[in-house]
Amino acid sequence: MSTYEAELIVSERVSAADGVLALTLRHPLGEELPGWEPGAHLDVLLGPELERQYSLCGDPGDRTAWRIAVLREPDGRGGSAYVHEQLGVGDKVRVRGPRNHFRLEPASRYRFVAGGIGITPVLPMLAAAEAAGAEWTLLYGGRTRQSMAFTDELARYGGERITVAPQDETGLLDLGPVLDVVPDGTLVYCCGPGPLLDAVEARCPAGVLRVERFQPKEQQAGGEREFEVVLAQSGRSLTVAPGVSVLDTVRAAGVEVLFSCTEGTCGTCETDVLEGTPDHRDSVLTEEERAAGETMLICVSRCRGERLVLDL
Repeated sequence: MSTYEAELIVSERVSAADGVLALTLRHPLGEELPGWEPGAHLDVLLGPELERQYSLCGDPGDRTAWRIAVLREPDGRGGSAYVHEQLGVGDKVRVRGPRNHFRLEPASRYRFVAGGIGITPVLPMLAAAEAAGAEWTLLYGGRTRQSMAFTDELARYGGERITVAPQDETGLLDLGPVLDVVPDGTLVYCCGPGPLLDAVEARCPAGVLRVERFQPKEQQAGGEREFEVVLAQSGRSLTVAPGVSVLDTVRAAGVEVLFSCTEGTCGTCETDVLEGTPDHRDSVLTEEERAAGETMLICVSRCRGERLVLDL
């Protein structure tokens, strides 16, 4: 996990689509920024209790600048409104990262599905797949053509591999041609609103799908029993009460840990598990990572037994 944190300057602010702002961030002293891979995101610290995650959607080879894109959400929690209304060229903003739970794994073929602002992590993936000589296609949906960001940048790949499908023109995305037959050696990457991800998960063969969620996946209720958490670095033992998260428990005990969304979607609070079996309730870890049980997101996940030992 990257621990890089710095105050950067907004060097460029452009409209990428109706309701979408693209911001370019640079170091005020011109210093190089940490490298990143497609799928990475930044924690953007907009103010007290106002921290958001935005995917990097520029060129990973450019160490002088990071680009993010922010959708204006009228019913949001204030992050996008702050960016759209208050962040201008020359303003400073503190960021932390990059962090990546949506890496582009090696494959001979890719099928990308993006909905709305979900195009942001996919955009650099296309360039990486192209550079690797892999076969790929993109199905990209949105409310209207005008609301769909970066269609101009997609045009450089030509039209044969990319399907741009605004809902007001074509209806809901037709997933059948993309997912009904998935050849061996293919990985499917999807990012977008929850209903799209749910639909893709329902049609996709096991083991080939990689997703990134903006909102937490709905979890089944239950399992809210008390358990013990041992902090290996200090030897302290804490009791996690029903209805109280591990994160809140360790913070109440004065332990400083990184966290952000508190919903299990950003991965900031991922913590190594030394003993015990986590009850995973996040929307980040893959099925393989969950089965391994080596890490957990302490903002939402709990314990299947009576005791966890964490590397804290």
